Amino acid sequence: MLSTVTLGLLALAASSEVVAAPQQVAKPQRIALQSRTTPKGHATAVRKRVAQAINVPLDDFFLGTDLQWFGNISVGTPPQDVSVVFDTGSQSLEFASTECTSCTQSNKFDPSKSQTFVRGSRVTTLDFATGVGVDPVVDNDYVLTVRSGTDTVTVGGVSAEGVSLFTIIDQTPKFNIDPFLGIQGMGSRAEGFFAAVTRSGLPSLFSLFLTPHTVGNAELIVGGIDESKFKGDLIYADQVGGGDWEVQSSQITVNGKTNSILKKRRDIIFDSGTSNILFDTQTTEAMYALISPAIKPFPAEPGAYGLPCSQIDGLPATIDLTFTSQSGQPFNLTIPSSELNVGPFESDPSTCQTLINAFDGLELVGGSVLKHYYSVWDVGGQRMGFAPNGF
Repeated sequence: MLSTVTLGLLALAASSEVVAAPQQVAKPQRIALQSRTTPKGHATAVRKRVAQAINVPLDDFFLGTDLQWFGNISVGTPPQDVSVVFDTGSQSLEFASTECTSCTQSNKFDPSKSQTFVRGSRVTTLDFATGVGVDPVVDNDYVLTVRSGTDTVTVGGVSAEGVSLFTIIDQTPKFNIDPFLGIQGMGSRAEGFFAAVTRSGLPSLFSLFLTPHTVGNAELIVGGIDESKFKGDLIYADQVGGGDWEVQSSQITVNGKTNSILKKRRDIIFDSGTSNILFDTQTTEAMYALISPAIKPFPAEPGAYGLPCSQIDGLPATIDLTFTSQSGQPFNLTIPSSELNVGPFESDPSTCQTLINAFDGLELVGGSVLKHYYSVWDVGGQRMGFAPNGF
C-alpha cells in the first residue's frame, strides 16, 4: 500500500535499542537457510537461522486474486501478537488498537496490557494512494486515524525497545476486509524495527518470497537470502527512490510489442502491499491497446478497466518491464497473461476487472510481479535483486 503521507518526520528508529545479544555481521549477500518447519503465521516462534537471519512465515490474503501477504510480529511487554502486512510502499508501523471502535478485526492490540507502552500525544491521518484490494482509491476512501506511541517490538525472537509506532484509533470502512491488524512499513530507508535489528549485526537487507495462494509457504527474511527459493542468479539494479523502492525502467512491452509511449524511461515503484499495477492514463491505455480493444474504463470505479468475463479467459496479455542491471545489461520482469483477470466487479459480475489501473502521476507494480520472483531489498546497498522463483 502506497502512503501519500510523507513519513520521514516520524523518526521511527531514533529511540530504538536492540536487546538481543549482538551478532557478527554476515558478510555474504547470500545466506543459505535451512527449510522452515515453523507453522505459518507464528513469527514469535521462528528460531534464528544461519547468521541470525530472521525468518517470518507469511499468509496470503486471497480474495479471488492474491491481495496481500502478512505475518506476525509481537508488540509490548508481555508480547501481544500483531498481524501485519510487510509493506514496501510505506515506512511506518501502525496497527489496530482496542481504542478503535470502527476496526472490525479481532484480537486488537490492548495498550493497557503492555508495561512498556508509552502513549503519545500526536493524532494524525494516513492517506493511501493504493488500497487493500484491486479496486482504485476513490474519494480518499483509504484513511487511517492514528495516535503516536512507542513500545517494544519483537520479530523472530529479536526485540527492539522504544520503537516509534502508531496505534489505529479510527479507519475508513474499506479496511474492514483486512484479516490482519496493521502495516509494517519496509521502505528503502532503514527505520524503526529494521534499523534496530541491523545494528545488532544483521546485514541491512531483507528478502521476500511471495507466492500464489495455490503454492503457499511465502516468507520474509530479515538480514538474509534463502538460495533454495529461486532459480539462477540474482540480478541487481540500482534503487533510485528517496523512501519508496524505485527502479528505472527503459521500456514496457506487451505481447512482444511496444510503442513510443511505452518506450519512455520511467522510475517504477515496487510496492509489496499492492496487488495491481498502476500507471498514468496514457500508459495504461497504450498497454491495453496491445491486449484487446474490448478493455474499457469502468465508470463506476474511476481508474479501473474491464471487459466481459466471457472474453477474458485465454486472452494473451504478457507484460515485460525492462530494467538495467548494475552491470549494464537489460533484463525483464514478466507479468504472465494469467494475471490479467483480477475478478468480476462487485457492482457488475458480468464484467471482469483487468490488472492495470490508471493513476496519473504514479508508476507502480506490486504483487502481480513480485509473486513470480524472489526479491532482495538491499537497504545498505540501495539496490534491488530479482531471480525467478519458478511460479
